[in-house]
Amino acid sequence: MKRFLCFIISLSVLILSAGCGGQKLTSVRVNEVTHSIFYAPLYIAVENGYFEDEGIEIELTNGGGADKSMAALLSGSADVAFCGPEAAIYVINEGKADAPKVFGQLTKRDGSFLVGRTADDDFAWEKLENKTVIAGRTGGVPAMTFEYVVNKHGLFNGRNITLDNSVQFNLMGPSFEGGNGDYVTLFEPTASEFQKAGKGYIVASVGEESGEIPYTAFMSLTSYITKNRDVLVRFLTAVQRAVDHLRSTPLSTVAEEIKGQFPDTPTASITASLESYLKIDAWMTDMSMTETSLNRLQDVMTAAGELEKRVSLSALTDNTIAKEVYEKAAKNGG
Repeated sequence: MKRFLCFIISLSVLILSAGCGGQKLTSVRVNEVTHSIFYAPLYIAVENGYFEDEGIEIELTNGGGADKSMAALLSGSADVAFCGPEAAIYVINEGKADAPKVFGQLTKRDGSFLVGRTADDDFAWEKLENKTVIAGRTGGVPAMTFEYVVNKHGLFNGRNITLDNSVQFNLMGPSFEGGNGDYVTLFEPTASEFQKAGKGYIVASVGEESGEIPYTAFMSLTSYITKNRDVLVRFLTAVQRAVDHLRSTPLSTVAEEIKGQFPDTPTASITASLESYLKIDAWMTDMSMTETSLNRLQDVMTAAGELEKRVSLSALTDNTIAKEVYEKAAKNGG
């Protein structure tokens, strides 16, 4: 009887262990356009184990550009591309049968800040007349959004302002530091670190001036969404939880939580960057893309001469996943 009881107890322990700790995680390969504090909710979900709570294991790869992230998605080496929706619009307009679709939008405005060589508490966009600005690569949303902003203020490239679109993203800061340009657009924490070191001074937020634009989003091929909808619901649930956590937690705490993603960045700089992005209302609460914001993005692309044909919201997005996740979070008090 004792042996039998011991056998039953041992078997029960094994079953419980298999049920609790032996769950096989679903792998989701995510190719991100770049690694930036601008995308803090994604890293909160990684570092706080929110994906694992949803039965997902994230394999995160830095694409180094929206075109490269989209290429990874189209080639099958990524399940999710995390980049600007313009990359999907270009593919849709090429007539691809299995086109990418946005299933969740994380950021809703440009995350770059205009940095000048001198402090200017009374900055006005008209002060950029006859100046040279290092503004991002041609065809990218950062460059197109900045051009859209200066156009609103009567400034046009080659006429009364020079937009240097020859410098790739990760070299914009070093190029400006090396003496090129009168201004440069930089993301955080680079912008704040430049100011702290006296290399430049933040004079304006591009995102505040441009208004809401679907800036960075999660997208998958239509076929993947059809076959893996439940996985993507769980994926976005983890991100939604991170967004809610970010808005309800002291930013110094959040900075500590994602420090492992930015080991070379001081915690104080991470905190300052989070404060900057929260101040400009950078992150979506409901990750469904709106038709109004999509129209503005396509206005921006048209003004830059980069859009051949406008796409509809239904062609670009599958908002049902984000809506389901948001409604569930709201119902649960998220």
